[in-house]
Amino acid sequence: MTFGGQGPYRPPWPPNGAPPPPYGPPVPLWRRLREDEWPPLREVLGHGRRIHGCVWAMLLLCVWPALFLLVAYPLARSARRKARAVFPVHSHRRIQDPEVMRVQKVRAWTALGASCVIMVAYGTSADWQQAQDQVLFRLAITPWLLLLTAPAVIAILFRLAPPSARPVMRARLRPAVRSVLWYFGAFTAVPILFAGVMLLSRYLRDGVLDTLISFALLLPILWVTFFVGFASATVVRTAFNTADVHAVLPALLTGVLVWELAAINLSMAGPPPGPPLIQICAILGGPASVTAVAWWEIVRLRTRYGVTLRS
Repeated sequence: MTFGGQGPYRPPWPPNGAPPPPYGPPVPLWRRLREDEWPPLREVLGHGRRIHGCVWAMLLLCVWPALFLLVAYPLARSARRKARAVFPVHSHRRIQDPEVMRVQKVRAWTALGASCVIMVAYGTSADWQQAQDQVLFRLAITPWLLLLTAPAVIAILFRLAPPSARPVMRARLRPAVRSVLWYFGAFTAVPILFAGVMLLSRYLRDGVLDTLISFALLLPILWVTFFVGFASATVVRTAFNTADVHAVLPALLTGVLVWELAAINLSMAGPPPGPPLIQICAILGGPASVTAVAWWEIVRLRTRYGVTLRS
């Protein structure tokens, strides 16, 4: 053993005082984008490689969409973090049943595969375009259907519940009401803010400063739009966090909403392409399979966890 001087062994930490590198392989970027907290913009731009700042400045001067990306990503990151805080993704089930979740995923992928097979076999270019429009239409109308359907289903559950359980259910209903107010307040704020900016832009002159002012006024609208977009996926899946009111409420709402959406799609877009037998199976197969899985979930809640409609 030697004392003083340069030892024969290197220390386990870097000599410049920097923290040691983390253990294990680096986490892929696509996996980090699925978490509640997105990585900062500098980590996204420098993920996997280092690019000098001068190179980024030259790219921004040549490609204007890159400037929009640099502005939109921080807004989307902030809006997504706020949407995940107001509408938690993992709170849609008070009782997590892995078997039910597995069956739901299998049913969803099977329905998607069957729809693709029907479209490939019998669909035209107009049918493909109509299918894309239906997806966007469902994303836009489902929260409103939830707002109209959930009170009726909750009223039925309150009617079935014993009087001793109603105060607890009423107290658990308040967070769901706050979620509804958050979502529809943001949803209605987008067109109101946009109309206000358009009205204000009429009084601005066509100068560079006025253009920058109009662009700055559009940033809050873009943030609220991102918030509504990220919140919509969670709202549809969690039904405004109504599982806190009653454990069977998400399954009941799913079984009712799927038939409402099927009726609306049939009245607006008509039957899917194919022979009459294929059309009937496509129209009834999706809602019937969703209802069967929802009813099976309710049965499992009663038999395995002791949760009934009157409890």
